Amino acid sequence: MNVIIIEDERKTARELQDILTSIDSEIRILGVLPSVASAIRWFRENPAPDLIFSDIQLGDGLCFEIYREVAVNAPIIFCTAFDQYAIQSFESNSIDYILKPLEEAVVERSLKKYHRIKDHFNTYQQSLNKAMTQVESAYRQTILVHYREKMVPVKVADLAFIHAANGVVTLHTRNGQDYTIQYTIDQLENMLNRNDFFRANRQFILHRESITDIEHYFNRRLIIKTNCKTPEKIIVSRLKAQDFLRWIEL
Repeated sequence: MNVIIIEDERKTARELQDILTSIDSEIRILGVLPSVASAIRWFRENPAPDLIFSDIQLGDGLCFEIYREVAVNAPIIFCTAFDQYAIQSFESNSIDYILKPLEEAVVERSLKKYHRIKDHFNTYQQSLNKAMTQVESAYRQTILVHYREKMVPVKVADLAFIHAANGVVTLHTRNGQDYTIQYTIDQLENMLNRNDFFRANRQFILHRESITDIEHYFNRRLIIKTNCKTPEKIIVSRLKAQDFLRWIEL
C-alpha cells in the first residue's frame, strides 16, 4: 500500500512513519510533504497514492487549499491537534479524523477502517469518473451557425474566443472567421467545456489555446492577450483573477 504523509513537523512525521511500518511492513511511504505548495506540486506530478495521512494546519496554510487546487482521488485520514476542523475535513475525501498526539492503536484502527471501505471508495471513484465522462461528452463539439443563407457547422475546438456587444454575440475562429449567432453568451458558456473555455467577463469567453500573455492591470485586475485580434481589451476583474490563474494552470 502506497501512502503519502502531509506533515510540517518532522518529529510527528517520523513518528507516523514508524507507527505505520510497525503496523504493516508492506506499507510504502512515498514521501513526506511539509507544505501546501509542495503537496500541490507533488499531486500534479504523480499518480494518487492509496491513502493519505494529512495534517491540517501547515506552515503556509490549511491543507484544504491542496484539495481545492488539485483533484486528489485517494482517501484521507486527517491527523491534527485541533478538533474544530472535523466537519470541514469531511468535505474532502476524509475517512477518519485522528487527534494528536498519535497513538499506534488509534492509527491501526483507522487503517482497519480504510481496508473495510477501500473497495467502496474505489467503486465511488469509478462511478464519479464515469459520470464526469458522460458530462464532458454532453458538451457541444460543434455549433451550427447561419452564414450567407447557409448553415455552417463550426467546430468548438476551432474557436479562439466568443464576444458579446450591444446584444450581438459573435464566434471568432482561430483562422480569423467571424460568425454572428443567435445564442446568448450565457447559453454558450453552459454549452462549452470549462476545462477549455473561461468566461473572462460579460463580453468574452476565451479558449485556452488562444491565450498568449497575461498582464497585471490597475486594481488587481488582469489584461489577457490572445493570438488573434480582439474588438476590445479583455479585462478580468480582481474577483475573477484568482479563478482565471488557477484555470490557466490546469
